[in-house]
Amino acid sequence: MDVMAEVSQESGFAGESGAARIQERLQKRHQARAEDAERRREAKESRSVAEEKGEYFSSTFNTERASIEELLSGCSGAERAVVTQKLEEATARTLQLQKFLNDSLLFLTQYELSKAQAALQKLQTSLTEIREEALPKKKFTFRARTKAADKAPAPLSDTPDAGAPADAGGTEVDGAAAPEQCGFSNMDDMSLTKTAEEIQQRDVLLTHLTNCKVRLFGSPSTLHLKHIDSCEILCGPVSSSVFLDHCRNSTLAIPCQQLRTHNTTDTQVYLHVTSRAIIEDCSGVSFAPFSWSYPTLEEDFAVSGLDQERNNWSQVDDFNWLAAGTPSPNWTVIPEADRRTKWDP
Repeated sequence: MDVMAEVSQESGFAGESGAARIQERLQKRHQARAEDAERRREAKESRSVAEEKGEYFSSTFNTERASIEELLSGCSGAERAVVTQKLEEATARTLQLQKFLNDSLLFLTQYELSKAQAALQKLQTSLTEIREEALPKKKFTFRARTKAADKAPAPLSDTPDAGAPADAGGTEVDGAAAPEQCGFSNMDDMSLTKTAEEIQQRDVLLTHLTNCKVRLFGSPSTLHLKHIDSCEILCGPVSSSVFLDHCRNSTLAIPCQQLRTHNTTDTQVYLHVTSRAIIEDCSGVSFAPFSWSYPTLEEDFAVSGLDQERNNWSQVDDFNWLAAGTPSPNWTVIPEADRRTKWDP
């Protein structure tokens, strides 16, 4: 209805009262149009800002990634001291790039996020390969296992690969140095600890542990848990992903960028995750917010690049449950009254 029509409609009103009502209606119409125009302007500006942020992220991320790759390429044929220096610099810059990605999660599309994560994984793989090739560890040979060794198996960092025979005396691993490992393997009924100095942003592997208590301080690059039974595992902030496979009847406390869980049953996970947790072929898995604390936790969060204020612990995707709108029966939230808050005496 146009203004003249409104005026005609109000013509029956007496004098000033009718004019006042017309003026009030016109003001409300004008205010509604102004508010609608403002909403449209803000939405347009918001889209523009998001696009600008995305463009800035892509440009900055790709420039720094290419610079790190160039730094790594300079390791080829260089002296050991030069390689060591370049690897240290590349590692530090890769961690900063991980932090930059974590800080940008709010406005990145899923495609941009996946692309950046793949690029970071490629950088980390290159770092590991160059370190192993240019700075090989001392050759490892197996020795005959003693009774003492049978009683107290050594950590994985001091033993051959878990898949190799432990009593193959005098045999080198493929005639070359065994790959550097960090973690524990093939242990029962033990309390196990890795310090921040031992971990130092390395990949950590825990495999074939039964009824063990494990404390991992510091900030691992990635964490792999395989064949874990009736264990309690507490870990400092993991800068990228945690991979959990064949775990049962255990309790875990882990901060990370991403959690992927397979073939796991009856396990509690106290989680801090900045993306989303994923489960597949699991049942009886329950989640609560990460609650373990130790003196250098804040420092380790800073090293990892994880955002302490962003925790999606209850946002779980079950790849075996496709019924939209119906919660998956394979995972639950631990009731607040049943959550653990104290971990160590």
